[in-house]
Amino acid sequence: MEKGKKKIAFVTLGCKVNQYETNAMIQKLSEKYEIVENTKSADVYIINTCTVTNMSDRKSRQLLRRCKSLNKNAFIIAIGCYAEVAKDELEKIDEVDLSLGNKQKQYIDLYIDSLLENKKVEKKEENNENEYMEFGTVTYTEKTRAVIKIQDGCNNFCSYCIIPYARGRIISRKKENILKEIEEIGNRGIKEVVLTGIHIASYGKDFKEEYKLIDLLEDIEKIDKIERIRLGSLEPTLITDEFAKRIKDLSKLCHHFHLSLQSGCDKTLKEMNRKYTCKEFKEVVDRLRSIYDDVILTTDIIVGFPNETDEDFEKTYKFLEEVKFYKMHVFKYSQRKGTVASKMENQISPEIKEIRSHRLIELSNKNEKEYLDALIGKKLDVLFEEEDNGYLKGHTQNYILVKAKRNTDDLNRICNVKISKAENDCLVS
Repeated sequence: MEKGKKKIAFVTLGCKVNQYETNAMIQKLSEKYEIVENTKSADVYIINTCTVTNMSDRKSRQLLRRCKSLNKNAFIIAIGCYAEVAKDELEKIDEVDLSLGNKQKQYIDLYIDSLLENKKVEKKEENNENEYMEFGTVTYTEKTRAVIKIQDGCNNFCSYCIIPYARGRIISRKKENILKEIEEIGNRGIKEVVLTGIHIASYGKDFKEEYKLIDLLEDIEKIDKIERIRLGSLEPTLITDEFAKRIKDLSKLCHHFHLSLQSGCDKTLKEMNRKYTCKEFKEVVDRLRSIYDDVILTTDIIVGFPNETDEDFEKTYKFLEEVKFYKMHVFKYSQRKGTVASKMENQISPEIKEIRSHRLIELSNKNEKEYLDALIGKKLDVLFEEEDNGYLKGHTQNYILVKAKRNTDDLNRICNVKISKAENDCLVS
């Protein structure tokens, strides 16, 4: 490492979009600065914050203070979603030297240069709100798969969610830039790409020309060296008859869909400002199961939303029993300042939230065990991603974890293996 290079450390909270953007900032800075672990002393700490819950805010503040304790002379930069919605709060924190919103991430090199050269820091003008924040070609990998950000922002304004205020309206990335990045990823030998964003179902809705997510998927399908295309969390309204008909012809699309449900009660869905009913959601589930025999469906559920009665929760429970997701990510509702739901009456007690959460987690575990047990004796294609205690571990195309005694030559290869048993949340070959 070049002597005298200043040291930069990153801490990233929250979603894959934040992780992707941290990687973009690292790539931008790495030629001029030394990037070090965030547990070590650095000249600048950049905390890429999250604000999805009050707990996220608190954790962001704790990390800002922790980083300052590692080097009292370091510059501390708060950036990202919490910094976007809580500028006033951050200005009161002594440890914070600079607070920057999401659109300022693309200028991070200029801000760090100014801080380290003791120059006056001048905030850059943000891009037009309808212009995608483009970092250039970014490769953010999780083991052997690459994560590609295709859009930002959300127009839905669900009553519990602060993210539209932190990220703004939907902005889609140009298809040419996405496809170029994926081609370069394929040339590096990476076989699987994950499309992510704040609300990827809305991709292309802000374009003047007709070009939507399904069109993008069909174009990625044509890239030779990519063997798997995986989708991030989806709004169920995306899965129309036309969408289902067209994805059926995509051989590379993974048969795993994370459909964000949030509640199985129509009254609660309406109060959440979700844009579908339980009946419409079930039609989407049936549509996917009709085209893929091996489809895996996962979801998010919020328990204890304001006004959720015992009867409302029982409706949710019965609906979830009927749909039978492979896995459910269960969240206890927490009031998020600045959202409509935080001002609602009839907030639910922590004790009731805990009981409801426990019941749904038990149901999720039961479903997962039944799914895995049904695959014992079957042969599955697995993309092996890492070595762990003498095993190679990886995922099937429908995102079931598998481990097998294999030679390390099989890393980053898709291999056909026979399943001998199920073990916790994993299949074993």
